[in-house]
Amino acid sequence: MDIPLLKIFTSFFLFTLTAIAEILGCYFPYLILNQGRSNWLWVPTALSLAIFVWLLTLHPAASGRIYAAYGGVYIFSALMWLRYVDQIMLSRWDMIGGAIVLLGAAVIILQPQGLIR
Repeated sequence: MDIPLLKIFTSFFLFTLTAIAEILGCYFPYLILNQGRSNWLWVPTALSLAIFVWLLTLHPAASGRIYAAYGGVYIFSALMWLRYVDQIMLSRWDMIGGAIVLLGAAVIILQPQGLIR
């Protein structure tokens, strides 16, 4: 089996960008509603969520499979957000869980009918 490394990297990179767009689309309203930040943040909120949806359309596979693989990358990205943006140390359980979901996403992406063709 020939494994196209560029396609694998591209899929994970797209999923990571998608996760960042979704997290920002949720983080900006959090800043507005819970921390009293400026209402102008609704503009980047809408833009982030639009980019999130658009990025999901760039994968040439069944949408359910894309969402399943994306879910693993999203969970890992949320943990990285927790560590590097919220400045909260990850527990051993966070790191084990992050590794498990990334492995699960890789299994979905790399299966013969997966996202890499």
